[in-house]
Amino acid sequence: MRTVTLRDDRDRTSHRAPAPGRRRGRWRLIAAVEVSLAAVAVILDLAIPTFVILALMTASLLIRRAGLSTLGFRRVRHPGRLAATMLAFAAGWTLVNVGLLKPIENHLTGTRQDMSQFTTLQGNLGMLLVWLVLAWAVAAFGETLAFIGFVQTRIRDVVGSSAAGLVVAVVLSSVLLGLLHTEYGIVGVLVSTVDGLFYSVLRYRYRTLWAPILAHGFIDSIGFVAVFLIGPVYGLW
Repeated sequence: MRTVTLRDDRDRTSHRAPAPGRRRGRWRLIAAVEVSLAAVAVILDLAIPTFVILALMTASLLIRRAGLSTLGFRRVRHPGRLAATMLAFAAGWTLVNVGLLKPIENHLTGTRQDMSQFTTLQGNLGMLLVWLVLAWAVAAFGETLAFIGFVQTRIRDVVGSSAAGLVVAVVLSSVLLGLLHTEYGIVGVLVSTVDGLFYSVLRYRYRTLWAPILAHGFIDSIGFVAVFLIGPVYGLW
């Protein structure tokens, strides 16, 4: 009887052992579906894709009973210092964009970023304030959370947490962020894709999603203020 009992215990243990693996596989499949839905929302331009993805993110966190910390949010010990650092990075990145990246993209594609929707912004203070609010609420917080936070994290859930998996997640999420901006033309897509790579570096360098959110907000703010003062800027050469 004792031998049978021990054998039964081993049998039950061996039967239970694969369960964690099956659970991981199930969550990986769910993550793959979530990434696919996010990609469809962007490619088909469903409603406002960022809001669709944020709704998907909310459902995903509720299902997992997880918080925003799982998407990269971490407490910042010195928020003022981080904000100042991101402002400096934003200023530097803006100079790199208009002084190097945009001109190269303009010449390679034979076109330039479509800035037509901002032509009425020059000299219009009220319009500037509206765009600054949208820049921080929708672009800086919404887009960064949706793509650099949620989509990127779910891609890593699918491809794994290795260095190669991180590269894949960063590139794919940045491409989706770029495709979100097709209204700015091919140059706008390229600019936003490269921006996504930059934001991803900041996320992992500073170990918090607040870093790219701040950088994104400052970069857009600098751009809108520039258009307000001198009109659309397509590059320095």
